[in-house]
Amino acid sequence: MMDIADELTRWLEEGRGFAVATVVAVSGSAPRGPGAALAVDADGAAIGSVSGGCVEGAVYDLCTQALKDGQAVRERFGYSDEDAFAVGLTCGGVLDILVTPVPADAPGRRTFQTALSAATRGEAAALARVVRGPAELLGRALTVREGGSHDGGLGGRPDLDRAVVDETRSLLQAGRTGTFDIAQDGTHCDPDLTVFVESSVPPPRMLVFGAIDFAAALVRVGKFLGYHVTVCDARPVFATRTRFPEADDIVVDWPHRYLHRTRTDERTVVCVLTHDAKFDVPLLEAALRLPASYIGAMGSRRTHEDRDRRLRDIGLTEAELTRLHSPIGLDLGARTPEETALSIAAEIVAARYGGTGLPLSDSHTPIHHATEERRPAAIGAGGRVTRPRADGQGHQNTLSPVRTGVAASMPTARDQDGAFPGTAVVDLNNENDRFTINGKPVGFLVEGGRDRDPRLPSCAEGF
Repeated sequence: MMDIADELTRWLEEGRGFAVATVVAVSGSAPRGPGAALAVDADGAAIGSVSGGCVEGAVYDLCTQALKDGQAVRERFGYSDEDAFAVGLTCGGVLDILVTPVPADAPGRRTFQTALSAATRGEAAALARVVRGPAELLGRALTVREGGSHDGGLGGRPDLDRAVVDETRSLLQAGRTGTFDIAQDGTHCDPDLTVFVESSVPPPRMLVFGAIDFAAALVRVGKFLGYHVTVCDARPVFATRTRFPEADDIVVDWPHRYLHRTRTDERTVVCVLTHDAKFDVPLLEAALRLPASYIGAMGSRRTHEDRDRRLRDIGLTEAELTRLHSPIGLDLGARTPEETALSIAAEIVAARYGGTGLPLSDSHTPIHHATEERRPAAIGAGGRVTRPRADGQGHQNTLSPVRTGVAASMPTARDQDGAFPGTAVVDLNNENDRFTINGKPVGFLVEGGRDRDPRLPSCAEGF
């Protein structure tokens, strides 16, 4: 629902009644993920989309019915369902959709308005709604702010509200949208409720270093993808608002000095377009030791080899260097700044969600595979990791020691004697993180077992 926050906020301010249909679960190949929403007001006006057109007509009817009877409803649409097939869901996926009425006089409007207004301002907030449970709780909602305060409630159950706030705040702090199960008494014993949480967090940052023509094109693409874009260059004659009118921030400073003092996190994207060693090397030395989601550097293959040697000489490890995408971008045959920006953006998106970069016609995985946004993975010692690359040949990364406490569960590979030569911590939520080490399948070495990581049983499938 956060993707239509601007329009819904306006409807709330105007006092309009409406019903909103939200995708709360997806399996198989589906065009929209959890959180996608379609809203219909009392006059029949519609905004948003839940399926890219496949089931919009049927969902529109559910919204108008919810406005009439005031009842929240959850419906499933899938290929095997005759009704869903009739309305056009032929992609083979399954969508679970919650339809929630928000009448003009509903006391719960403030809960929605708090969450949606925060989203429009780029602030952190999360909307938690019951999507499975007794009819009287279905659709009940509360909004949680970053500090832990909340609006709304789940039916006069203080213990349940407190537990849901705690769980929701954890998802909000991670910037994640997802579900959790809980019992009506607020415990996790015999959970009979499922709560869906939509997190709204400030937009991720894109840091573009080097005020060149390629940077101007990349700024435009970065804004289109939803990033807060900063351009940094040490040369004031180039780093100007006239040259970069669409950038959120323009900074005149040495790149490495600015990177040391600015805010970065696991969603930050760093694009180094300077291809000048006096800028690149100190900047990349700092960037490759930060938890950024993507770090790319422009330059020819010769420039890359020289830069790689310089970075090794100043002490960067193999694991740190394998995080660098250089030369930056996918091979699209780009020539113009705009085409090059598209190439870089395509690689950023692939890195963010675990895409292969292959043409869909050459890929046999689901087109809309359900993967969460990837986080940087810690990598362990004693082997080589192989994962598919766009050239189909695989790209090998030497592993370096695991820091203490980076994770409770560590996929490993046995050698010929059955020993474990090394470990690698990967994104357990991502089906594409299926590795071999030294050419052998990946197994699990678990410290603490399910008590430490309840995801392990399902995540182990397919390894």
